[in-house]
Amino acid sequence: MPATSDDGPEMAWRLHPGKLSVIGAVTKRLVPYLVEATVVPLVLFYVFLITFGLTPAFLAAAAWSYSAVVRRLVRRRPIPALLVLSCLGITMRTALYLCSGNSFVYFVQPILRTALTAIVLGASVLIGRPLIARFASDFCPLTPEVQVRPGIAGLFRRLTYLWAGVNLVAAAVSLTLLLTVPTAVFVGTTTLAAWALTCTGVVLTVADAVRTARSEGLATAIGPNGTLRAYSVAA
Repeated sequence: MPATSDDGPEMAWRLHPGKLSVIGAVTKRLVPYLVEATVVPLVLFYVFLITFGLTPAFLAAAAWSYSAVVRRLVRRRPIPALLVLSCLGITMRTALYLCSGNSFVYFVQPILRTALTAIVLGASVLIGRPLIARFASDFCPLTPEVQVRPGIAGLFRRLTYLWAGVNLVAAAVSLTLLLTVPTAVFVGTTTLAAWALTCTGVVLTVADAVRTARSEGLATAIGPNGTLRAYSVAA
């Protein structure tokens, strides 16, 4: 590992952290993305729903997603894949709702998108381009040399299947709730269920990633700002 980096001197990095520390670092990176892409739009939706009604609630949630992307573009900061997916999803849902005037259409869209995401993830493995390799760069950047290692490629395949399963279960749970509980209850419970499934997926992901990294002769390090990196022990 180099003596210095964009994040500071090597002595500021925690070398060889345990699984709990890695989970903490991933969580530290993931939670701001989730808050920005899901929690804030959800809170805005509830506030506007209670105060102004259904249509303003949809528009407020969409406006937040757009503003989050614009802020990052203006500041020339990278846009997380999670935020991109959220923005695209809420755009399609709001447009379809405004065209149909049916709230069921709005809420069923993310369920269909989640199911489609599961299918796309599974298909990406079958064509040899597992999508988790793209999302991994948001949390733990890897050099091209490391990414093409057979063990790492196998990890990306396993994790892509894992998250395909997470999305499929989330879609099934959300559809069941949509068909059985009132709208106000559905919005909160489906979000909690999604978070629980996401947290489970994160724990399983980190456990498999750390085990694979060790078997590949790689080590992990956590930077002073929570940045997670993998590097060759021999480097």
